[in-house]
Amino acid sequence: MFAYVVAAVFLGLFGAGVLRDRRRFSNAVYLGLAVTFLGLGLLAGLEDAPPGVAVTVMVLVLLVLSLGPVALAGLLCANGVKMVRKEGRRPANLLSLLAGLGILGVMGLMAAAVLTHSTTLGIVVGTLLMVLGYVSFLFLSFIGYAFLYGRMRIRRDADYVVVLGSGLVGGRRVPPLLASRLDRGRQVFETLAERREVDRTPVLITSGGQGPDEEVPESHAMADYLVERGFPADRIVREDRSRTTEENMLFSHALMEAERPGAECVIVTNNFHAFRAALMARKAGVNGQVVGSPTAAYFWPSATIREFVAVFLQFKAVNLGICSGLVLVGAMALAFVR
Repeated sequence: MFAYVVAAVFLGLFGAGVLRDRRRFSNAVYLGLAVTFLGLGLLAGLEDAPPGVAVTVMVLVLLVLSLGPVALAGLLCANGVKMVRKEGRRPANLLSLLAGLGILGVMGLMAAAVLTHSTTLGIVVGTLLMVLGYVSFLFLSFIGYAFLYGRMRIRRDADYVVVLGSGLVGGRRVPPLLASRLDRGRQVFETLAERREVDRTPVLITSGGQGPDEEVPESHAMADYLVERGFPADRIVREDRSRTTEENMLFSHALMEAERPGAECVIVTNNFHAFRAALMARKAGVNGQVVGSPTAAYFWPSATIREFVAVFLQFKAVNLGICSGLVLVGAMALAFVR
């Protein structure tokens, strides 16, 4: 019963947080805690369930805990190999492969601790599992809330649609990843335009400056892509100074404030990037919701891991502090044993 009460409290905090501002990472944490305590409550209630049901559920849980990590490691490694083949050997493309190998490495250490009966190795593995447990909880919370955030209804009263740039191919050509954002931005623009008066038609901002290997600013290539496909050129504003996502937000916000102070917007990026972009928008003071465009399935695991790492480090004082505390507990246990 206690677990259900705690779950209800965190669910209430989650609901209040979403109503106050959808773009808070605390919403993801509250949701994760609510689901965790709900799960604990359901497991505790198995003692009152019929024997057959209780045994079946426990067997399924044990199978997930034992075989799940092996299956996950295999899938991540396979995805990592595919990423390298399709996207090259850049560090960002190796994340899923490294995560899969890391899981296998931890499992190897656990097996070694059991086989050698080493107390020292057991404490080291236990400490590592505590840190990984904390990080995994945040990661699952991040994924769960990002999934929900990406499916929230688009605001109908926004004045601007901001499409974030992501680099050009050959110095001036829009690649498929960016084309997906632009097509989604056009859909959002048309949805907003249907509900607005003629004199309040929304404006689409293409946001992206010129990189060192690009012949034109990204925003210009993005605008040309849209115009070539029939989008009205007079409804496009080009933000061509930004080099990072943070600058996309800040410079686009300045353009909106200069034309329509206090205006709301819908920001378009790829689905794996939507929640982190929402956190950035809130930090930059942009009054906007972020929506995502489709991304190739093979690209999603590494991209999601990269996004999570960036969010984790955004709150590094808290996260690294907690991880350091867990390591300290393990070190104290090791010193006590010795």
